Amino acid sequence: MASSAPTSTTAPAASSPVPSQTSESTMKQRTKRGVPEGLWQRCPGCGASIYKKEAEKNHNVCPQCEYHFYVSAPERVQQLCDEGTFEEWDAHLMPTDPLQFADSKPYKERLLAEQKRTGMTDAAVTGGGMIRARRVAVGVTDSAFIMGSMGSVVGERLARLVERATAEKLPLIIVSGSGGGARMHEGILSLMQMAKVSAALARYDRAGGLFISVLTNPTMGGVAASFASLGDLVFAEPKALIGFAGPRTIKATIRLELPKGFQTSEFLLQHGFVDRIVPRTRLKSEIARAIDYCGK
Repeated sequence: MASSAPTSTTAPAASSPVPSQTSESTMKQRTKRGVPEGLWQRCPGCGASIYKKEAEKNHNVCPQCEYHFYVSAPERVQQLCDEGTFEEWDAHLMPTDPLQFADSKPYKERLLAEQKRTGMTDAAVTGGGMIRARRVAVGVTDSAFIMGSMGSVVGERLARLVERATAEKLPLIIVSGSGGGARMHEGILSLMQMAKVSAALARYDRAGGLFISVLTNPTMGGVAASFASLGDLVFAEPKALIGFAGPRTIKATIRLELPKGFQTSEFLLQHGFVDRIVPRTRLKSEIARAIDYCGK
């Protein structure tokens, strides 16, 4: 009996896996993960990309070229004063709209918008604190709030700061970061602040006080023309713009070519307007050294 031949089976060839429609749509929807925003910033001085946290640890100074970035008044207070020692004075003083002024928007609305944007009630912060364990009176103006212009509240806070420093015999430190001069929205009331603060400083000087004025970028207008230039010692940050009117305004008025670097802190140091240029990273130590040297 003939046996039937064994039947052989051939395994089917392995086929390459075909991606499903689900995986294809997932791949299309998947986006390339980028660098999170806010980690890096470009230095206007040297053009380098700087890790933002590294700059913040360095007092917001570029580690490559030492360009000094803007810092707010609360940040400056934190950089200058020993931790936990600063006590704000006269924070209850609030700006009003005595002239009911309006330009592109009513002054009252502008104030509310600036307060919401900056978290400050006006362009100056004043108070008492310790710098390297030396008790001082400290004031800081901030260009972020209507260009740091000097209105009634700014002038009153600074005048009260000077008067309290006189009464308590404290060294006085005012860091100026004002590019707006007198605040036009308050008219003559704003212009009066220049004389009021200067008169308070004259009384402080007669009482034997030590006033250290620190000029930062920018220090212009009525601020530069009054209290900012009246320090017993005038320090300035590197490459700060300091003056009364801006370079373009002066050039258009006198119709002459201005010297190179005109109105920078380096130019003013050469011409005797500034006593010393002090980088922000050394400012705290320099102020403490000056207080000790002057016996205050």
